[in-house]
Parts: sequence; C-alpha cells; structure tokens
Amino acid sequence: MKRSRFTEEQIIGILKEHQAGLGAKELCRKHGLSDATFFKWRAKFGGMEVSDAKKLKGLEAENAKLKKLLAEQMMDVSTLKEMLGKTSEACCAAACRGLCHDTEGIPSAAGLRFGRDRSACPSATADPIGRC
Repeated sequence: MKRSRFTEEQIIGILKEHQAGLGAKELCRKHGLSDATFFKWRAKFGGMEVSDAKKLKGLEAENAKLKKLLAEQMMDVSTLKEMLGKTSEACCAAACRGLCHDTEGIPSAAGLRFGRDRSACPSATADPIGRC
C-alpha cells in the first residue's frame, strides 16, 4: 500500500481546521490534496484525536498479523488433510488387495494412526464384518 505524505497528526490537524469552519475545497487547495482524499480522511479519522489514531494504527497492524497467522494455519491444516487422505487411500487399497486385513497400527503421514473406520474404503459397504 502506498505511504501517505501526511502523518495521522497532520491529517487530524487538517480535519480540525475543517471543523473550525474552513471549507473542504479551500483546505484541499491549501494542502495540495484531492477532494476524494479529504473525504476519505474525514470518513476514517473524523472526530478522532491523535491518540485514537495511533491506537487504530496499532490495531490494524495487529489485525494484519493475525490474518497472516490464520492463513498460515489454514494452509497447514489443508496440507495435513491432503497428506492424511493420500495415506488412507493407499492403506485402503492395500487392504482391499488382501495385503492387510486390519489398518490399525499403520502410521499416517501426519503422525496419526488409523482406527477401524473404513468409510473411505470402497468395499467397506460390501463386507459387513469390517475386513476388506
């Protein structure tokens, strides 16, 4: 994001000038900014003090960090689910070929162990006993 030429203190000072009675067009001409920028500032910082603006900036930075952490965690979870799915498919295929009749004790790529849930196995519905 492009950095502003004005600090929060300057922006709030300009907005206070407007509250004191100067017109928006006059202020924009005086400080060299567009009408759109002035009205965006008024929407974001209107009625704030400098300390409030600093708190807002800190909260926005914290929010950005938390969003980044959440995105990383979601990527980790999806990667682990994908690895777990590939491992369970391979295990089920081996069980269906008769190489193993029980998938208990076979470690997955995520470090987990499979139990007796064979809902992913295509022949699980054909064999009510629980063996592929």
